[in-house]
Amino acid sequence: MITYSFLQHYWWFLVSLLGALLVFLMFVQGANSLIFSLGRTPEEQRMVLNSTGRKWELTFTTLVTFGGAFFASFPLFYSTSFGGAYWLWMIILFSFVLQAVSYEFQNKLGNFLGARTMKWFLVLNGILGPLLIGGAVATFFNGSNFLIEKGNLMVMDGAGPIISRWANASNGLDALLDPWNLVLGFAVFYLTRILGILYVMNNVNDENIRSRGSVRLLGCTVVFLILFLAFLVRTLLKDGYAVSPDSGLIMMEPMKYLHNLLAMWPLLIILLVGVVMVLYGIIKTLVSKTYIRGIWPVGIGVVLVVLVLLLIAGWNNTAYYPSNADLQSSLTIQNSCSSEFTLRTMAVVSLLIPFVLAYIAYCWYSLDKKKIDKQEMQQGELY
Repeated sequence: MITYSFLQHYWWFLVSLLGALLVFLMFVQGANSLIFSLGRTPEEQRMVLNSTGRKWELTFTTLVTFGGAFFASFPLFYSTSFGGAYWLWMIILFSFVLQAVSYEFQNKLGNFLGARTMKWFLVLNGILGPLLIGGAVATFFNGSNFLIEKGNLMVMDGAGPIISRWANASNGLDALLDPWNLVLGFAVFYLTRILGILYVMNNVNDENIRSRGSVRLLGCTVVFLILFLAFLVRTLLKDGYAVSPDSGLIMMEPMKYLHNLLAMWPLLIILLVGVVMVLYGIIKTLVSKTYIRGIWPVGIGVVLVVLVLLLIAGWNNTAYYPSNADLQSSLTIQNSCSSEFTLRTMAVVSLLIPFVLAYIAYCWYSLDKKKIDKQEMQQGELY
């Protein structure tokens, strides 16, 4: 018998999986932030752009799907975060719009801004997108300033009931004032650069680009490890937001996220496997001049690690979106989810996901069968 509680946990798993896949697919942003670093000549830059230009729609679509899945399964989070912290999300979405505009009009005759300006749009998206998304995810562990007033559901006015509001006038930008949110934000930024470098090294057949990629891979890895390990250790040792399963009250619990990992020990194993895969892919790429497939072990490892982090933020009676303004306004998978009928109906539709993933994998394979090289640029590039 599929219970309401199972459906709540199932949909948090799907949302977390989409979030993990989004972080992996942001290799597009990571590579774009290094356009002028990996490619010194216009021809080399075109090769990098054509490499990421064949995948950027997947990242954008996953971002939209991630938001849509949150809206359908946990609508109170959607209205609270996307509605209250709208300046943070608007900047994120604006940067992705710049990306789409740049790819579309890069070499069009009507591009009065010039191709170089469009490339800088891609660089801007490559910096702002991962940084702000990482900062937004960090609020799952560090909290945000919002208030929930469910009693307003019974109050009807001309604009309809307002049950959530931001506790200050920053509308989400205050998340950037928390240094630990910035630590994860910059960690995600450097992680996407690592993924971008590995993807371009695998997808572009050019020794100059691969050589520069190896050099920059080492620097990005060192910075990423320092930032990510600092955030991870601090998060596992800090007080977390526990939920009483009986009363639903939110309370602070010492080392809550470490307790979650130990209580759900399979997740701890998955986390360790993911970390090992990330390190293996990076180290083998650095020590072997002929190894160019590091994107795959690192990419899979990133998905596993991010998935576990998001799961321990919501599973095991944990408030996944804590409120720093009012602890009892914190959101849990129980108090912010859709109705049982909605979750059950969507669960049936979700059975189609493996077929969609198989189609994406086939398209990916078809696009990447031939490596991008200078000869292809001479024959005519996409971007």
